[in-house]
Amino acid sequence: MNNFRLHRSRRAFLQAAGALGAATVLHPYSVFASTGQAHLRIMETTDLHVHIFPYDYYGDKPADNVGLARTAAIINEIRAEAANAVLVDNGDFLQGNPMGDYIAYERGMSAGQVHPIIAAMNTLGFDCSTLGNHEFNYGLEFMDAVLEGAEFPFVCANVAEGALGATVGQDKPLNNVKPYTILNRTVVTGDGSEQAIKVGFIGFVPQQIMNWDRRWLKGNLSTRDIVDAAEAWVPEMKEAGADIIVALSHSGIDTGSRSEGMENASLHLAGVKGIDALVTGHHHRVFPGPAYESSDGLDSTAGTLQGKPAVMAGFWGSHLGLIDLLVEKQGDQWVVLSAESEARPISERVERKNVPLVESDDSVLGSVQADHDATLAYVRRAVGKTAAPLQSYFALVADDPSVQIVSQAQTWYIAEMMQGTEWEGLPVLSAAAPFKAGGRGGPDYYTDVPAGDVAIKHVSDLYLYPNTVRAVAITGAQVKDWLERSAGIFNQLAPGKADQALINPDFPSYNFDVIDGVTYELDLSQPSKYDPKGNLLDESASRVVNLKYNGQPIDGAQKFIVATNNYRAGGGGNFPGISDEVVVFVGPDTNRDVLVRYIVEKGTVNPKADANWKFAPIADTSVVFDTGPGGRQHAGAVQGVSIEADGEGENGFARYRIDLSG
Repeated sequence: MNNFRLHRSRRAFLQAAGALGAATVLHPYSVFASTGQAHLRIMETTDLHVHIFPYDYYGDKPADNVGLARTAAIINEIRAEAANAVLVDNGDFLQGNPMGDYIAYERGMSAGQVHPIIAAMNTLGFDCSTLGNHEFNYGLEFMDAVLEGAEFPFVCANVAEGALGATVGQDKPLNNVKPYTILNRTVVTGDGSEQAIKVGFIGFVPQQIMNWDRRWLKGNLSTRDIVDAAEAWVPEMKEAGADIIVALSHSGIDTGSRSEGMENASLHLAGVKGIDALVTGHHHRVFPGPAYESSDGLDSTAGTLQGKPAVMAGFWGSHLGLIDLLVEKQGDQWVVLSAESEARPISERVERKNVPLVESDDSVLGSVQADHDATLAYVRRAVGKTAAPLQSYFALVADDPSVQIVSQAQTWYIAEMMQGTEWEGLPVLSAAAPFKAGGRGGPDYYTDVPAGDVAIKHVSDLYLYPNTVRAVAITGAQVKDWLERSAGIFNQLAPGKADQALINPDFPSYNFDVIDGVTYELDLSQPSKYDPKGNLLDESASRVVNLKYNGQPIDGAQKFIVATNNYRAGGGGNFPGISDEVVVFVGPDTNRDVLVRYIVEKGTVNPKADANWKFAPIADTSVVFDTGPGGRQHAGAVQGVSIEADGEGENGFARYRIDLSG
């Protein structure tokens, strides 16, 4: 199947080339290229999500670990190392940060306008791109207007306009998108002569777009299985004269057995005869590297899938993917002799800070400066209103508006995503946790957005992490156990004792999930079932009481859909029974983006807490806890519990008391 071998390490190349001079050291493959051989470099960006400037628009501050302008510096370095280089993008460039939303919802795409991400890509001279799932988020008409401005081709072989044809070859391509393209290039061989070479690029996108963006795509677009499409088109590319074929696979790497319509099919795509190399993405990970464990067909150190070179360049411009091919002209054909892949980072983590390794390219920054400035104005103005303050001062002791708004947005999103699936009709609950809740962050580490206008940058206060939305299907009994795990944040209380410490400081607030859509009480006179790390302490322990759905005691066997995030659904926090095995939906959107969309959609949101959870009464018992002094103005509005000030806490915190007598 494979017509090449993996070459030695880059370090070995450099050592071998060291005596030949500094200029040669920069491109070690060329050192070994002889007559009829050439060094061809494939550079990849993927999952840019409109990150051009090194800037966090949600936090309204610079960010040293993102941005195509920074990735551009590495692109320039590689082009200087060797002339035989092509630059491709692997999709998901159009949506994913406020700049993308600003263009789609505010500025629009009138005739002749160029989208900022396309302007930046034109400036860098991209050779080709495929479509990712997020290109469809704003609809086909908007996507088409964006692609019009590109000075390079787009390819996607497994999508078709309208219904599928009788055969793959009869599928009607989307406007401005071809199944594949073949670029005529000239390479410099080892003896200094120039040779013509035809490099073919074929693109793929997950079929799940038909579910994720059904409101835009249903009846307008059809998809095929990624591997099936490749097996049909790649032979045609060979017949059309492609010497080397590179797959642009906007699909992650799943080591499980192949299945029809597989979302993360890159490993199986690599097995298609005729594909020489793959650039991958969608997973937002780095390959080669420790993000994937080596297994049958996957070598995470060498960077190969089915023995073929592959690369995944992180996300948001965090890395530049690079595949080095040593190719040789054998008769009328070019053959890949050896290959090497790597992902070069734009920053490194030093003492909990991101330190840039390169500086931004001024030409890229300049190409989108006006749109960057307009985006800053956009994130700083209101995109909706809130009818109640969004604050988290009491999120650990009562139902809380900052958690409530996240749950409302997640429920809204997942309820729509379940339509048309086998899970449609099941009750949708939502699990969310407070992120900014004091603790080691100090007395000012709380969300505090007053009622009234909500700006996009406020969303970063509500949701700190770039998690993506997921949904799990679990039973009522598992819902209860989920809540038992969360209840471990509280100390066990002795009935009849005053002013006991309520909160266990070793329990992180991001693991204190509140589940919306059910009502329940927590009896803290009982021991915790789980320790702060989620380890089982007492199988018989039960703090969660009066757990009800629709006013009736929850049925332990009833199935529920619970909206959550990728961290929790993937086992983060060690919640019992919550793992990939119960995941029924993996969303393409971040929880933060869903929250923004929800606010825009509703205009005015009402996140007022509904006290769906509270502490069970314990006679003659009171507790104390600390929170930020900014909470004083909100204490009287907390639902489901009576809170009174109790002076000053330590280290600038304010102390409060709760009487649990009921």
